[in-house]
Amino acid sequence: MAEGHRQLMLQPPLPLSLPSASKRPCLRPAPRGPGPGSGFPISRYYSPESLLDCAAKAVAEKWAFERVEERFERIPEPVQRRIVYWSFPRNEREICMYSSFQCRGAGEETGATGSGASVGSGTVPGGVTTTGGNAAAGGTGEGLPFRRGIRLLESGCVENVLQVGFHLSGTVTEPASQSDPETVYKVAISFDRCKITSVTCGCGNKDIFYCAHVVALSLYRIRKPDQVKLRLPISETLFQMNRDQLQKFVQYLIAAHHTEVLPTAQKLADEILSSNSEINQVHGAPDPTAGASINDENCWHLDEEQVREQVKQFLSQGGYYGSGKQLNSMFAKVREMLRMRDSNGARMLTLITEQFMADPRLSLWRQQGTGMTEKCRQLWDELGALWVCIVLNPHCKTDEKSCWLRQLKKWSDMDVCPLEDGNYGSELPNITNALPQSSNLNQESLARPRRTVFTRAMEACDLHWQDSHLQRIISSDFYMSPTYQREGESLLFTSQGLPLWLEHVPTACARVDALRSHGYPREALRLAVAIINTLRLQQQRQLEIYKHQKKELLQRGVTTITNLEGWVGHPLDPIGCLFVTLTEACRIEDDNSMDTGDSGDPKPPVYHHVPVSGCQDSGESYLALALEVALMGMGQQRVMPEGLYSQDKVCRNEEQIIGRLQELDLDEVLVQTLRKQCILLLEGGPFSGLGEVIHRESVPMHTFAKYLFSALLPHDTDLAYKLSLRAMRLPVLESTAPSGDVSHPHHGISVVPSRYPRWFTLGHLESLQCELASTMLTAAKGDMLRLRTVLEAIQKNIHSSSLIFKLAQDAFKIATPADCPPDITLLNVALELGLQVMRMTLSTLNWRRREMVRWLVTCATEVGLRALVSILQSWYTLFTPTEATSIVAATVMSHNTILRLSLDYPQREELASCARTLALQCAMKDPQNCALSALTLCEKDHIAFETAYQIVIDAASTGMTYSQLFTIARYMEHRGYPLRAFKLASLAMTHLNLAYNQDTHPAINDVLWACALSHSLGKNELAAIIPLVVKSVHCATVLSDILRRCTMTAPGLAGIPGRRNSGKLMSTDKAPLRQLLDATISAYINTTHSRLTHISPRHYGEFIEFLSKARETFLLAQDGHIQFAQFIDNLKQIYKGKKKLMMLVRERFG
Repeated sequence: MAEGHRQLMLQPPLPLSLPSASKRPCLRPAPRGPGPGSGFPISRYYSPESLLDCAAKAVAEKWAFERVEERFERIPEPVQRRIVYWSFPRNEREICMYSSFQCRGAGEETGATGSGASVGSGTVPGGVTTTGGNAAAGGTGEGLPFRRGIRLLESGCVENVLQVGFHLSGTVTEPASQSDPETVYKVAISFDRCKITSVTCGCGNKDIFYCAHVVALSLYRIRKPDQVKLRLPISETLFQMNRDQLQKFVQYLIAAHHTEVLPTAQKLADEILSSNSEINQVHGAPDPTAGASINDENCWHLDEEQVREQVKQFLSQGGYYGSGKQLNSMFAKVREMLRMRDSNGARMLTLITEQFMADPRLSLWRQQGTGMTEKCRQLWDELGALWVCIVLNPHCKTDEKSCWLRQLKKWSDMDVCPLEDGNYGSELPNITNALPQSSNLNQESLARPRRTVFTRAMEACDLHWQDSHLQRIISSDFYMSPTYQREGESLLFTSQGLPLWLEHVPTACARVDALRSHGYPREALRLAVAIINTLRLQQQRQLEIYKHQKKELLQRGVTTITNLEGWVGHPLDPIGCLFVTLTEACRIEDDNSMDTGDSGDPKPPVYHHVPVSGCQDSGESYLALALEVALMGMGQQRVMPEGLYSQDKVCRNEEQIIGRLQELDLDEVLVQTLRKQCILLLEGGPFSGLGEVIHRESVPMHTFAKYLFSALLPHDTDLAYKLSLRAMRLPVLESTAPSGDVSHPHHGISVVPSRYPRWFTLGHLESLQCELASTMLTAAKGDMLRLRTVLEAIQKNIHSSSLIFKLAQDAFKIATPADCPPDITLLNVALELGLQVMRMTLSTLNWRRREMVRWLVTCATEVGLRALVSILQSWYTLFTPTEATSIVAATVMSHNTILRLSLDYPQREELASCARTLALQCAMKDPQNCALSALTLCEKDHIAFETAYQIVIDAASTGMTYSQLFTIARYMEHRGYPLRAFKLASLAMTHLNLAYNQDTHPAINDVLWACALSHSLGKNELAAIIPLVVKSVHCATVLSDILRRCTMTAPGLAGIPGRRNSGKLMSTDKAPLRQLLDATISAYINTTHSRLTHISPRHYGEFIEFLSKARETFLLAQDGHIQFAQFIDNLKQIYKGKKKLMMLVRERFG
């Protein structure tokens, strides 16, 4: 038989190497045969597979057909047919994987490879596995190629299907739509060893995924193999023809496609007829239907160029427009390929990484010294974690790993390669630290000055899986300690004989993740259980150590941290890895569904208890272990890492783990696990973040404690409160570190003297502390003892006034539901918190201060009369004088407050008396800002009002401004005290100074009002105010306005009892207006000279109008026209150089 895209070479036959048998069901539908005329009857009953089919399936999956040809001199045609028949992919999951985003079905955790993996709802003739049509077509992701392909198949759009050897072709009809007519596309698929190796479609699809037409044709072949015409490779058919038949075949072929193939046919004919041509030097001829060569890489078709283009496009969008989601979907696709043990997983990740490293923003960020965005950092983290999975493949070949290591080093050595901590290199432990198998470690290798996102993957290349103890752990559920242990073996097992795995915890968990990611879920579970047994043993030993050191540590009040790396927020996410591995074993799947990764709101997972395999304790389940290890990891005491990104990652990882824990339905078994672990954490000493003594820079436990509180509260209230109250602490905010405090174990934070270390997420952590307190307050509603305990914890540990205010508001809201009577215990707590906020913010600036004061008055009103009296009497410790008078006392004395409290007369008088006392005290302390409010509050009490007025008079000559005095004077006039208003206005005038050019000064209206008031009171008051006006006001227009108003009406129109009004207009030639007139004329003269000093031509017209107003004022004097004429003449003489201006003056005034 002629070869495919290969040249036939004479070689000795290769030794027969039998591949491992593929997994398959023992029973299958009776074989349909490779096509028409196969001779197999269609049967409704299952029958055992024939030996021919069993052998053909194994060969078709593992051997290139060229090897079969070379191994056997003659292959019977029925055997060839069965090998060709079984060489097409048999699992719809694989088609789905290459035509949609991450898919998840019932068989995901089986760990079987390729065609052996089970997907779902049944088998079709030919022994292939399919997904249920209805399930696949329904649900979400309707626009994805896989879903569309199913619809095309079920709509009967696939026709003319023909399989020639390892080549499948057919036509797929795309139904007409509103915008496009019906279109028929030709589709061709090449395949080899149950993998599609190339696809061609007339639709011209440019995408990472196969188009819907390729999907439809592939699924047709999987679901309806008996309806596919099957022929042997075309070279076999040609071999059976004689010369005449071959010539006729070639000529008919050229005639049918002469426009396309004629030039190629002629070229080939010329080369064949030439004895020296290259084509005649090679035996045989290529056959595209004969399958792949032995040397061809056996992998699924992946359009590398499209992968590059799409990653480049997504990166150029900077994480916006859903590009971040798309890149995460591509990472998920890589993981899916790894789980299916598809070599394209590493290939696709390499393509993605190349584009990430070529991102032009990397060099820009480096040049500018700015950090990348958070979304980009998360993508880079996932990239690094995936490479750790790749290199930790338990069946990875040495040359493959060496190749990856070289590539990783090349990327890592580039200047633009992002660093692991997101900021700068820090001395973190090497991934191979504390490994029993690593004998060549030295002190230098434990720390690297520059750690990139690929460093851990590079370190993981040094790990191997040959350790005999490790191999026994992952290969058997029943591996126990031997009866007779050799030296050192006692360290490898618990006292119950269960195996331990003593390795750096994140590294050990990376192995678990690698096993799970590469489709070995059972092995991953076994190793995860061994790691948890090790953690349990360490926890027990740590408790024993703490018991011996407890007295000393409690006396010192400090502790050191032994954990160089926290497990939560770690780049390898060890706790999340163990939790997911264990819970996946307990997840209840819907067997008739396949999620193609485009769902909007995925359903929350449902779990059930699955007993731990091989465990003597029948009560152990993987679900309980998952909860236990999550609690261990979250409760580990660990130092806050350096850098904004690392600290933010700790918070995000905590939230992720808590989110997963909240998906668990806590039954009795899980509650017992929860209670037991919480008690251990409380007693854990310096090894627990909830121990009695913690390091000053220890990561807070607020988020964790909030979850524990909610989970424990229905089952063990005392434990829930005890644990949460201890978690309330935030020692990093204490004023000074204890004298015995030690520096950061792996970075010298104490080198730079500062009150606080650089906690970039401190604000977020404080808000989490506040949420924990709020949760406890809500739960303790109605329980005065618990409320008092929580309140004390808040007052001791929360140092932010805004957060305490938020707590007070929350407590108030909970205590005063709309449809129930208020809870007085919680109201009192809210009030006490509010009082603390007032004391904390009294001497500091806070933009929410007015809101806080108003809220406190509202809260005190809800509590009752005694609370209001209390804040009024102790106002000086809570409020500024301005707040006390303008907000507190005013609100307390309002009509709404009286109605709200339903006060009787004695109670109203008590409240009013306190308010008046407060007002007078505030007026004495700050008369400038409180005098008016004090007068208002004391209106109904004559003695108090007089006292307040005297305070104003006493303060008027010293600290009060003219605007404050004018305001109080207007108030006095409004209240019916014109003489007092006049006195205050006169005092205000002594503080005022109005320059010649301040004709828009805000005090002008007050001056005009004061003069009008004096004029209305009588000649004496006017005579008293005019000298003050002349002294304070130098603006000519203002003075002329005052003069005009005083001459329009007679003085003394206020109607004050005991005073008579003469009814005569006042003359400008006599006092007091004569003094005002002279001052006005003088002001006009001075202003004129001032304006002429720097006048420009564009202001000439305005100046002429100003002189016109001046003339009106001059003419009020008896000899005013003479004075004005002399004034004009002087101007002409002095400013004769301004010829144009003087010409305008002569034209207007002569």
